[in-house]
Amino acid sequence: MMRFFWISAGLIALAVGVAGIVLPLVPTVPLVLLASFCFAKSSKRLHNWLISHKTFGSMIHDWNRSGAISRNAKRAATISIIAVIGISVAIGVPQHVIIIQIVTLTCVLLFIWTRPNS
Repeated sequence: MMRFFWISAGLIALAVGVAGIVLPLVPTVPLVLLASFCFAKSSKRLHNWLISHKTFGSMIHDWNRSGAISRNAKRAATISIIAVIGISVAIGVPQHVIIIQIVTLTCVLLFIWTRPNS
């Protein structure tokens, strides 16, 4: 039963993380790391597939080795965050929501940019 839970959680995290590649505000790297954790607890085959994946494997290795995030991932996150705030302003989202976005996403950027580069 627990194995099913961990595999399901890993597949969901991976699916949402992959969607985050094209959707702003959906964090790809943390969700891929979560999927790796879930697969490590449930399926050696899925875990090995994910850590050897051409796109996702390096970010998992970087994080496991030194808590590092690649400079390209940092730039992509920054651009996405700026785009989301810009779109929010452009479509007329209420000012209090924009302020919440700015405060929250600034904290996210501070976390991202204080991690070592891979």
